[in-house]
Amino acid sequence: MTTYNNLQSEKCDTNVELAPEEELFQWKKQWYPVAVVDFLDSSRPHGMQLLGKDIVLWRDGSGKWCCFEDACPHRLVPLSEGRVEADGTLLCAYHAWRFDSQGNCVNIPQTKDKQTEAKHCSNPKSCAVVYPTQEKQGLLWVWAESGSQALVESQLKAPRILPELENQSDKVIKLFWNFRDLPYGWDFFMENVADPAHVPVSHHGIVGNRYKDPRYYDMIGLRQMSTQEGFSYEVTPTAANIKQSIADFQPPCHMRIVSTFEDGGQMILALYATPTRPGWCRHIGCQVLVKNHENKTPPGLGFFALPMPIWLGHILASIFLHQDMVFLHYQEKALAQKQNDRWLDAVYTPNPQDKMVIAFRNWLEKRAGGNIDWASEYNVQLPAPETDKQKLFDVWGTHTQHCSVCQDALKNINRLTILSFVAAVICGFLGVIIDARAVATQVAVASLEQTSASALIIPPLAFWCLLIGAILFTATGYLLKKLSRLFYVYEFEHARND
Repeated sequence: MTTYNNLQSEKCDTNVELAPEEELFQWKKQWYPVAVVDFLDSSRPHGMQLLGKDIVLWRDGSGKWCCFEDACPHRLVPLSEGRVEADGTLLCAYHAWRFDSQGNCVNIPQTKDKQTEAKHCSNPKSCAVVYPTQEKQGLLWVWAESGSQALVESQLKAPRILPELENQSDKVIKLFWNFRDLPYGWDFFMENVADPAHVPVSHHGIVGNRYKDPRYYDMIGLRQMSTQEGFSYEVTPTAANIKQSIADFQPPCHMRIVSTFEDGGQMILALYATPTRPGWCRHIGCQVLVKNHENKTPPGLGFFALPMPIWLGHILASIFLHQDMVFLHYQEKALAQKQNDRWLDAVYTPNPQDKMVIAFRNWLEKRAGGNIDWASEYNVQLPAPETDKQKLFDVWGTHTQHCSVCQDALKNINRLTILSFVAAVICGFLGVIIDARAVATQVAVASLEQTSASALIIPPLAFWCLLIGAILFTATGYLLKKLSRLFYVYEFEHARND
């Protein structure tokens, strides 16, 4: 029996072959979003990875964010362990060499004299390796190649920004950016977001119901596959209140999902994934809501469209992200074990809901070399599957320690936690004193009146108020402590998600 998988494989294979004039997709000649500018601490350098290359992000004295290779040219120690100085230079904390935003070494303090220092600083070997950067729509973008030629090439290409945010229309509402380092590869992220069929099942309770909402639908190709521009698919039929739903893959890092409602409003999911190292990617995303002609705001994605502080949106995102993380982390490792199998031969995809996933895998195989072009010196090997769920569902290392907004919120929550427990102790202490005084007073009165004191010892109203206060402050401290844990880890099991 011929399956849909085989038919679609043959069909896609004939559509994705490179035309003679087309070049293979160039992974390193691209702009990648690496950070949300507002969430970066500008007082210090930030180390991360891009295509397997260690890089460091830092802001100079003029307010410009820069990107260097994370290695001091002196002895190759990480510049991310250095400091941003008051004069706007980046200092290597090993021997105090300093660099300006162009990568030029401007100070080597161990040199014999100023003349010798100037000679050493003018040597190209003293320069840091610089990558072009730009800020667009609140994101810091990095070009994945360095050098003068890379600077020229980067200026000829635009990053994958959101056109709606360029219009500055009052009908466009951009919700908060979020980011997370995810323990699975860029390709598995893109495959996942190209698959709307998983949404009501994996994200049961947030977006849909696993028992009622899975249904048959088709995916219709809208934009012809292109090496440089990707492709797009439309879901049909859609939900009753949605007129059209389109998923648009724009390489190297953007998936744009647009839901147009019957009343004309739109919800746009802007999803980015930057390949950092094998088995990992950095996801940056936001929702954009476009009002209809009657100025009505459309619904967003679950409760994430509700008004809330940015830090709360960040930690609640774990509830959503970890629901399919637990699949994708292990799925990637399982498919890697089938080293001799093509992706299409290793899986079974009989229904049309997988059309876009199949198209993506064919684009990657036929148009982009079959894999990411990692840094040449990088050992391209997947990490082992993580069996410790505490580590797999780590939030601190994959988000909080890199987000200044969440770090500030965590500090404030910890302060409030301490104050709550201190207030509980004070209320309890004062309650005991007041109760003791009331008891002593009532005993004295009973003694004078020669009546039984035991029948008269009733705690005063102030005692009960303080007791209730102590209980409320204790409960508040406990809940704040529970809330603070979400900044560190959020474990999830589908078996418990009723």
